[in-house]
Amino acid sequence: MTQPTTEPPIAPPLTTPPPVGRWKRWLSIENRYLAPIFITCILLTGHLSFGILESYQKTLLAIVVSIATELALGRIFFHKWVHPASAYISGISVGILVRSPAFWPYALCSAISITSKYVLRVKGRHIWNPSNFGISAMLFLVPETVATLSIQWGNYLLPMVIIWILGSIIIMRVHRFNITGTYVASFIAFAFLRSWMTGSPWQSEIAPITGPMYQLFIFFMITDPKTTVRSRTGQCVVAFLVALAEMLMRLHQIVYAPFYALFIVGPTAMLIEIWTDSRRASIAKLATH
Repeated sequence: MTQPTTEPPIAPPLTTPPPVGRWKRWLSIENRYLAPIFITCILLTGHLSFGILESYQKTLLAIVVSIATELALGRIFFHKWVHPASAYISGISVGILVRSPAFWPYALCSAISITSKYVLRVKGRHIWNPSNFGISAMLFLVPETVATLSIQWGNYLLPMVIIWILGSIIIMRVHRFNITGTYVASFIAFAFLRSWMTGSPWQSEIAPITGPMYQLFIFFMITDPKTTVRSRTGQCVVAFLVALAEMLMRLHQIVYAPFYALFIVGPTAMLIEIWTDSRRASIAKLATH
């Protein structure tokens, strides 16, 4: 009598993932091309609408120097070729935000921005957002040669609306919307407070956040994963404190208040977190002995 044979189970047919799954992966924090694509959209939308760039050549110089510096320093410090996506973001931010009649500030600002990532490190972490550090350094060192973008969208709000919709979708997917939302809400609240304190129209106090400069600030600088604290509550507190520091600087007529506020508050929060982590590690180590 022959033994009955069992057929091997039939494997289910291979199916392609649903479109929603593909979109979720594309809009994930692992997609290193997402931020460069978005910042390029800001550049194109802003320049085609209002001519926000000083010149294409200066912006290209900032990008090239930023990427070249990143590749060179990555090879020197880490002995590998570093992916240039982060350097591209820093370079294009410098190209958009810096205003100067000369070419050299764009190259120098990009070089300073990227170098800060490798030189100014504590416990293996760089504590300043690169473009924020570079631009703040240039504004402080050569204020007679360098200024920043100050163009507003005016009454033509379509470019801003497009950028805010795209930016909000992307920033939510990478789990940083709590930072942007807290800062924007704090900025608006402090704008009304400044209006009450100074007697200026509230519209003029809110107006700066509608400009292209602030789109880079709220979607890239203050949300930089490498230079923000890990706790979501801590991230919201830091965003609030940046807005508070900015308001106090604006009351004292400091023109570049948002850059200086982040320059001071962001690294301070990072250093506190690094110190806290080190202290906890020391306590845990003592407890095991």
